[in-house]
Amino acid sequence: MRSERTTPYLKLLFAVFAWGGSFIATKTAVVQISPNTLIWMRFAIGLVIIGLIVKQRNEFKIIPKKDLVQFAILGFIGITFHQYLQSTGLLTSDASTTAWIVALTPIFIAILGWLVLKEKLKWFAIFGIIFAAIGVILVVTKGNISQISSAASYTEGDFLILLSAINWAVFSILARRLLKKYESSLALFYIMGFGWFFTSISFIYNKGFLELTNLDQNGWTSVLFLGIGATGLAYIAWFDGLKVVPAAVAGSFIYLEPLFAAFLASIFLDERITKSSILGGLLILFGVWIVTYRKKDIIKTPIN
Repeated sequence: MRSERTTPYLKLLFAVFAWGGSFIATKTAVVQISPNTLIWMRFAIGLVIIGLIVKQRNEFKIIPKKDLVQFAILGFIGITFHQYLQSTGLLTSDASTTAWIVALTPIFIAILGWLVLKEKLKWFAIFGIIFAAIGVILVVTKGNISQISSAASYTEGDFLILLSAINWAVFSILARRLLKKYESSLALFYIMGFGWFFTSISFIYNKGFLELTNLDQNGWTSVLFLGIGATGLAYIAWFDGLKVVPAAVAGSFIYLEPLFAAFLASIFLDERITKSSILGGLLILFGVWIVTYRKKDIIKTPIN
């Protein structure tokens, strides 16, 4: 009986750990193969796993054409474009910095909800946004706030990662209706399928399969981890856990993702954990917590 109660929490913990590790695995792999080839391989593997789970659960069904078009749009935004931004950004951005910036996504979702859906943005949420913004500045500038106006304080990758956080917020807003209408695993299968299809066009045109010989043991380990762990299993584990665990509680697990990423990056990539990154990270998490307080729908879509 106890194992039945703890299993959903373990699934959520596994998901955020896998997503935290995805930044390290991606940064390792994009040194050896192009971002597009990595995305193609990652989601080819993930798509097979999710497809098998959908079939095993007898959840597969034909989607009406109207929703199919929306799934295609979501696939391009949430998979093809989003993963391209993150993978390309990690060429120059630190894995730990990337994780902290991506943690801002719920704030962008709240802002878009206010601008587009006319949702209320209470005064304390504005303070949360300010706290998070200060935290990002501390993380990106490595604590040298006086250099904020200097281009040398940032990398092109930092801006791409920031754009990916905004892009995921757009995806989350657009995906709300479909994620409520369909089983999460089925929705993921269609979104991931379309995203992989769009990526396949570029993969074939640029002969990405020729890059596979560039992968060494670490590269292949990273690709398999991304495909099996961070994509196929993590997404299913997250949504399975969310079915049982209250949304507000599940949301707290998201805060662990950048912490896992920073910890793993220090081990596998020798990225330093500095006082400024810790303080900046805490400000980001505190700001996100304030903004997302009692907003259950914000954390329903994972951020990786």
